[in-house]
Amino acid sequence: MSSRPLNDDEVINEMNKMVAFIRQEANEKAREIKVKADEEFAIEKAKLVKSEQQAIDAQFEKKRKQTEVSQKIAQSTLTNKSRLKLLQKREELLQGLFSEARKSLDELANEEGRYVQFMEGVIVQGLLQFMESSATVIAREKDGKVAEQAAEAAAKSFKEISGRSVKVDVDASLSNELAGGVKLESGQRRITINNTLDERLRLLEEKMLPEIRADLFGANENRRFTN
Repeated sequence: MSSRPLNDDEVINEMNKMVAFIRQEANEKAREIKVKADEEFAIEKAKLVKSEQQAIDAQFEKKRKQTEVSQKIAQSTLTNKSRLKLLQKREELLQGLFSEARKSLDELANEEGRYVQFMEGVIVQGLLQFMESSATVIAREKDGKVAEQAAEAAAKSFKEISGRSVKVDVDASLSNELAGGVKLESGQRRITINNTLDERLRLLEEKMLPEIRADLFGANENRRFTN
């Protein structure tokens, strides 16, 4: 095999081959770098897009929850206002009923015959509770004469019922602002019974209020017990 040195043309040809090879290698390397760069760019881009999307979703969710809370607060406020107005109207209606009842009491006190009969009845009740030989009937200042008449009749009724005599004193010192009726004190003034019309109406209101509410407005769904 000849080992002669290369001439100029052959040297140039070999160099061109080497340059072409190096260029090809460089191009392939450049393509690999570009492909890798594109892949890394795509990955980073996806990460950034996902991160921003998550941030947007989180912000949207936060605003959505804030909106829901605001709506619930507004709805609750409106509901409470409506409930308060309803309760106020109900209370006004109940007070109206009790005012009508108070007028009926005033009418009773103005009918002397019925009023004396009523006072006699409540005085007898008190005397039977005391079962003592003496008692004091305390009436309104303007009911002094009516109270004396009722007390006399009540003492007779008491004797017929119990077989015992009783001395009944009348003290007309209650305020005329009261609707009527009497208070009774035992002989030793240790026991007092309030049989004024005002007290009886108060007790009746207290006792009948749940039933009246139920009749007028229906049963309270939030109430677990009715007693």
